[in-house]
Amino acid sequence: MFKDPRILGHVFAGPYGVFEPSLAFVAEDELGVGGYIVGALDSRAFEKRLDAEWWPALREQYEPPPADLPPDQWTPDQGAARFIYSPLRAPDELVGAYPSHLHVNLLPRLQSQGLGRRLMDTLIGELRKQGSVGLHFFVAPTNERAAAFYRHLGFAEVSADLPVPVLIFAMDLRPAA
Repeated sequence: MFKDPRILGHVFAGPYGVFEPSLAFVAEDELGVGGYIVGALDSRAFEKRLDAEWWPALREQYEPPPADLPPDQWTPDQGAARFIYSPLRAPDELVGAYPSHLHVNLLPRLQSQGLGRRLMDTLIGELRKQGSVGLHFFVAPTNERAAAFYRHLGFAEVSADLPVPVLIFAMDLRPAA
């Protein structure tokens, strides 16, 4: 699907393993790693670190998407590179209530085995241990199966003004009163 098989890792996984290794977990089977979940305890601090220490090197490696081409005509690589040049930032009101965020991905061969739930539970447990009061993440509106899974896990869909169409899921991580 991608000309450069590393670009998704560079954008959505790599910086978490480098800057937040205590919040990076993998799922594997006999074929090897087939999924991961990564998170950031403090989304704003993480964004600042990416701006200073991660994106500059990638901007030397990847071209920005063509300004004269509409986003619906970008290649998959150009779509991913968009986030290198214009990182998606959660609005202040979302980060205020749900300061942590995550990215998760599980290959089809490992889906429907309870591993997605185990990854989510593992990350949520670690975020709570580290003092997070809330968690948010984005899902493509076309990913209906994932959205149903997150609702099943107890995440609420919340709204916020963002420059790209996404579903936003959030969870309060404070202990129940």
